[in-house]
Amino acid sequence: MKVLIIGSGGREHAFAWKLAASTHITDLFCAPGNPGIAELADVVPLAATDLPGIERFVRLNAIDLVLIGPEDPLALGLSDRLRNAGVLVFGPSKAAAQIESDKWFAKEVMRHQAIPTADARTFTDPLSAEEYVKARTDPIVIKAIGLAKGKGVSICQNPTESLHAIEIMMRKGRFGEAGKRIVIEEKLSGPECSVLAFVDKRTIYFLETAQDHKPVDDGDTGPMTGGMGAYSPTPVVTPALLTQIERDIFVPVVDGLLREGIEYQGCLYAGLMLTPNGPKVLEFNCRFGDPETQPLMMRLKTDLMEVLLAMCEGKLDQISLDWDHRPAICVVATSKGYPGEYPTGIPITGITDADAMPDVKVFHSGTKFNGKSLVTDGGRVLGVTALGANITDARRRAYAAMGKIKFDGMHYRKDIGWQAL
Repeated sequence: MKVLIIGSGGREHAFAWKLAASTHITDLFCAPGNPGIAELADVVPLAATDLPGIERFVRLNAIDLVLIGPEDPLALGLSDRLRNAGVLVFGPSKAAAQIESDKWFAKEVMRHQAIPTADARTFTDPLSAEEYVKARTDPIVIKAIGLAKGKGVSICQNPTESLHAIEIMMRKGRFGEAGKRIVIEEKLSGPECSVLAFVDKRTIYFLETAQDHKPVDDGDTGPMTGGMGAYSPTPVVTPALLTQIERDIFVPVVDGLLREGIEYQGCLYAGLMLTPNGPKVLEFNCRFGDPETQPLMMRLKTDLMEVLLAMCEGKLDQISLDWDHRPAICVVATSKGYPGEYPTGIPITGITDADAMPDVKVFHSGTKFNGKSLVTDGGRVLGVTALGANITDARRRAYAAMGKIKFDGMHYRKDIGWQAL
């Protein structure tokens, strides 16, 4: 079969790495890809949001299946467009993608289905939002309602910080259309975790658990990012807790979407806070998380192509996933200044040496070739991922591999996986 991956980050590199080992695939493409993906697949110079260009490429090259990685093309309706063209697609419809692309839509679904989440209000007028936060002394969370690459979230400890967040989002327009409407919600407390599941209309199949690390600096401090690292599995999610998450969160949200006439097909991601009163939803994503995908793909032993085919053909209930019992950890290296402004074009060395280590894989997130040299081309540059006999061993391998990689201004957290220890 001919397969096309949409996207250019570490998540898509992990998909390409896994799919390249499949015996079912004769031709593997990725649009737009990155230098790491180019070693495994034919990269196609098409933006992930170029829907007409992607459809044209799919038709001309007789692509059998398309795997959509990032949220933007899903929110624009790429999966609908390709399905209408008769192509198998892994990724939810535009209507289903609202669970991520419209945070208030997600809140309304959760409210109707009595899914535990933070109390929230939404605002389109900055003046009204400012008056609301001035009256609150407790910590709150302010979110851009649309897609903001994981950066449209501000945790505010006092009214001064809240007013600054509103100024940045609504008055200065840092996140464009995504920040013209905001959600202000109570700040929840407890450990976070990521629970991902394959969903095929009415069938839910949970993947192994994972835990992301969103703040940019050690100790979960600093601005929120798209993710600074992740590990799988996480001991904070016990089998009993996963059963509760299935009953109280996943089944109700899939049912709630069906009540809206929306059949979900793809990966459904729930970012959860494990509060003293039980798990509560921080966010839903309509696709695989990044960087959670990297350790999950390292641990998945089942042929990913067989899973995708089962999903696309409505046979999710007929598959069984096999996992490596060893834990995996991914540590993300970023450019100096991320998640704010950062330089690009900085030469990178040491990836070959890091990749040569046993049970280690370096996934490219924001890189490009500048002539003959590999240079930085994004905020999150690389994800160094390692398997280990236990989480301590996996961390040791990942950080030893990270130590071989160099570029000016390179930053990474030194405490990924700390909650497992």
